[in-house]
Amino acid sequence: MPARRFDKSEFSQKRPTSKRGFTLIEVMLAMAVFAIAGVALLGAAQSNFDNLSRLEQKTVANWVAANQLTAASLDTQTWPPRNNRKGQVEMAGATWYWQQKVVRTQDANLRQVTIEVRQQASDEQPLSELTTFLARTAK
Repeated sequence: MPARRFDKSEFSQKRPTSKRGFTLIEVMLAMAVFAIAGVALLGAAQSNFDNLSRLEQKTVANWVAANQLTAASLDTQTWPPRNNRKGQVEMAGATWYWQQKVVRTQDANLRQVTIEVRQQASDEQPLSELTTFLARTAK
């Protein structure tokens, strides 16, 4: 019986694709891609959450300032409005610190009133600052 000769192509043939799986390198590469994408998504979500929190604080601070300006405009007993008047108010589950600043104008019957609102009394920069002009009412 003659010896059988093997063709090189028989040995180099690939396994059928139905039985082929992922190699360890392919799995590790896929995991690395998903990990990088996950970290990027977490960073974006955290940034979005921080921005949302800051926006909520600024919105409530604007409400506090608007309320204080309304109170100042309704106080017809005091003219001119008091400068550097300060106070604190509870709103949205937090304490807000406000300060009223009054500036003279060229018209003696008109004052510029600015309300600054801070989340902490010691904060340098206000979260909100609203300005209006108040006129002396006729008695």
